Amino acid sequence: MSTATILPIADGPQVWRYVRSLVREHPRALGGAVGLHALAAIAGLAAPRLLGELVEAISTGTTVGTVDRIALAIVVFVAVQAVLTRFAHLASARLGERVLAQLREEFVDRILALPLSTVERAGTGDLLTRSSRDVAALSQSVRFAVPNVLIGLVTICFVVAALLLVSPLLTLPVLIAVPGLVLAIRWYTRRAPAGYLAENAAYADITDGLSELVEGARTTDALRQQARRRAAADANIARSYAAERYTLHLRTVFFPIAEISYALPLAATLILGGWFYSEGRVTLGEVTAAALYTQALIAPLTLLLNWLDEAQVGGASLARLLGVATAARAPEPAGAAPRADGGALAVRNVSFAYQPGRNVLHGVTLVPRPGERLAMVGPSGAGKSTLGRLLAGIHRPDSGSVTAGGVALADLSPAELRCEVALVTQEHHVFIGTLRDNVALARPDATDEQVRAALAAVDALDWAEQLPDGLATEVGADGHDLSAAQAQQLALARLVLADPHTLVLDEATSLIDPRSARHLERSLAAVLEGRTVIAIAHRLFSAHDADRVAVVEGGRITELGSHDELVAAGGSYAALWRSWHGDRD
Repeated sequence: MSTATILPIADGPQVWRYVRSLVREHPRALGGAVGLHALAAIAGLAAPRLLGELVEAISTGTTVGTVDRIALAIVVFVAVQAVLTRFAHLASARLGERVLAQLREEFVDRILALPLSTVERAGTGDLLTRSSRDVAALSQSVRFAVPNVLIGLVTICFVVAALLLVSPLLTLPVLIAVPGLVLAIRWYTRRAPAGYLAENAAYADITDGLSELVEGARTTDALRQQARRRAAADANIARSYAAERYTLHLRTVFFPIAEISYALPLAATLILGGWFYSEGRVTLGEVTAAALYTQALIAPLTLLLNWLDEAQVGGASLARLLGVATAARAPEPAGAAPRADGGALAVRNVSFAYQPGRNVLHGVTLVPRPGERLAMVGPSGAGKSTLGRLLAGIHRPDSGSVTAGGVALADLSPAELRCEVALVTQEHHVFIGTLRDNVALARPDATDEQVRAALAAVDALDWAEQLPDGLATEVGADGHDLSAAQAQQLALARLVLADPHTLVLDEATSLIDPRSARHLERSLAAVLEGRTVIAIAHRLFSAHDADRVAVVEGGRITELGSHDELVAAGGSYAALWRSWHGDRD
C-alpha cells in the first residue's frame, strides 16, 4: 500500500502566481536575457534572406563582386549571431542560477517552518525526495528548460515575422503544422503534470521504504520478515514503474505527432512555392528564402518541444516544493504572536491519538510546579513520550489544553515556543561543522567561554578539549567521529546554552552508562536550578532524585507524588521501585 502524502502539493494557480512573482522580482535580468536572445534571432534571420537574394541574383545574372559582398555579409551576420547567442546563454544562466538560489533558500525556510508533528507524520521519504530529486529536477528546468523554451519561442516569432516579410503567400504552408501541434500540446500538457506528480510520489515511497529497510535491518532479520519487506519494496518499485511507464507513454504519443507536424511544412513550402513560382506569383529567391526560413523553424520547434517535456517535470517539482509552504506555520504579523512570558506549563484533560479512534492519552491532567523536577515513569507504550511531546508543543491535543502562562503551546511561534520549552530525546544529530558550531546552534552569538561552560555542565569538556583541534575540530559526516554518548552530551549542552524555562528530557541520557548518567543528571540539575525539568526515564534513580513522580499507565496518570510518598503508598510505583532496586542489588 502506498504511503499517504502528508505534505501538500501546490495547485496550478499557486505555481503560476509564484512564477509571475519571480518575473516581477527580476525584470532587468529577464529583459536583458530576452533582448539578447531576440537580437541573436534577428541576426540569424539575415542569412536565409541573403541566400535567397544570392540565388535570385545568380539566376538573373550578377557579378563576382556582388556574390562576394553577399557571402561576406552572411559571414558577418553568422559571426554576430554566434557572439550574441553566447552572451544570451550567459545572461540566461546567470538569471537561472539566481532564481535557483532563491528557490533553494526559500525551500529551506519552508522546511524549517514546518511543525515537527508534520515532519514526523510525513516521514523521511517525501521530504528527502522533495529536497533532493525535486530540487535537482527544478535545477535542470531553471538552468536549461526555461532558457531553451524562451529561446525557442523568441526564434519562432522572429522567423515567422521574417517569413511574412518575404511573402505572405509562402507563409501559408507553415499553418499546416498548427492544428496538429496545438492538439498534441493540449493533450500532453493536460496529462503530463499529474503523471509526473505521481512519478515523484512513487519515488518518495521507494525512498521511504529503503530508509525503513536500512534503519530496521536488524529487526527485520530478528523477526524473519525479509520476505515481507521484499514484497513491500517490490510493490513500491511496481508503482514507480507504472508511473514512469505512463509518462513514457505520453512522450511516445506526443513526440511522433510533433515530429510529423513540423516536418510537413517544409515539403508543403517546396511544393506550393514551386507552383507559385511557375504561376509567377513569387520569385525564385523568395521560394529559396521561404524554404530556408521554414527549415529554420524546425530547430527552435524541436528545442521548444523537447524542453517543454523537461519544463513539465520542473513544474511538477515546483508544485511539490511550493506545497511545503502550505504545511508550514504562517508567520505571525509583528506584535500579533501570543507570548507565554515564562508562565507555568499546564496539561488539562488532554486526549490524543495518532490515528482517529485509537487514543494514546485519555483525559490526562498534569500541572508541573515552576522550578520543580518532575519524573514520568511507567511501562513501555504507556504514553510517556507522547505526553512529553505534547508538553514540548510538538503535537496539538485532540481535546483538552496544553498551555504555558495560559497560552496554548500550539499557538506560539517556533522561536517563542523554544524559549518556553525544549525537548531532548535519545535521537541526536551531529551537524557538519566544528564542535563549537554544533553546541552554539542554540545561541550563535555565544562566546567560547559560554560554550565551554555548557560542555562542562554535561561532563563533556574533558573529551572535547582532547579532540585534535579542541572546539574547532570538524565533526559530523567526514569529520571526527563522535560516539552515540558524546552526541547525546552535545544535545544536552545545546539545551544548557538555550536555557529555556522548561525542559523535557525523553530518555536523554539513555546512551550513557548508568553511573555516568546519574552524575550527569545531578550536574544538569545544579546548572538548571530554578528551571522546570520533566524527565521521562526507565532508570528509576531519575525518579528517586525528582521532586515529584508521575506514573503513566495505559495513557493515564495513575499516581502522582514524591518518591517516598509513592513507595509508602505501595502501588504501581512501589512495585516498580522494588523490582528495579532488587535488580540493582
